[in-house]
Amino acid sequence: MTIKMKIAGELAQSVTCQLEQGQTIYTNSNKFRWKTTNVTMETRLSTPSGTDDSGTPAKKGGLLQQALSTATDVGKRVLSGQSLAFQWFRPEGGSGLVSFGGNLPGQMRVIELDGTTGWFTEKEAFICAEDSVKFGIALSKFRSGRRSGEGYILEHFTGSGTLLVSGGGTLIDLDPANYGGKIQVHAGALVAFAETIEYGVDYVGALNMQTMMTAAFGGQGLSLISLSGSGPVILQSTLHYNLETEERNEDQRRGVRQGGGLLDRL
Repeated sequence: MTIKMKIAGELAQSVTCQLEQGQTIYTNSNKFRWKTTNVTMETRLSTPSGTDDSGTPAKKGGLLQQALSTATDVGKRVLSGQSLAFQWFRPEGGSGLVSFGGNLPGQMRVIELDGTTGWFTEKEAFICAEDSVKFGIALSKFRSGRRSGEGYILEHFTGSGTLLVSGGGTLIDLDPANYGGKIQVHAGALVAFAETIEYGVDYVGALNMQTMMTAAFGGQGLSLISLSGSGPVILQSTLHYNLETEERNEDQRRGVRQGGGLLDRL
């Protein structure tokens, strides 16, 4: 059953989900904002829908095997930069509301998975998902992610149900098929893409003086993410590390201007 959602705001959007009896939604620990009192909140280390991070049914076994499986799941989430545990929300005694927000000022996008095509997202993009949507880490793309210069480890969502993602600034919808079958993207601009898209890394030219100038002053290093094939791609206009750098610079300026005292920064 599709979860009813209402997205509010323009430049810094948040989402409120209406959960009906029997519906459950999960999120990372830093995305929850508020809820009605009849919505219960539970924190779990296990991955959604009783699956492992590869999306296959979790094998049942003794306590030791279950503990090892949970430890593996947690280790993968730590590797991807996610929180150690998920927060799960479900209503009791009728419908209830729960609200979530992103890490960056920007827009949100609702994706309905139909059970045939999964989606990959970058680690900051995930907001929340229905419990029928399976969560996984795309470790097979770890090497490509490291080569991209952004330390990319993609998250993988499969199954059927509602998935919500967000990005910084304005979200941009593209299909590589409309641009010759392949586009090259700044690693910090990627939000999400469907499984039908092939992900890779392209080096920026040959190793020469021009390439070194691009790497030093171009802002994206020696490589770009390549996305080829046909299918939906979501990009963001604001890069994650650009905003983080601006925040650090502002903190430093305030520290210098106000003497660096902790109370002076309030």
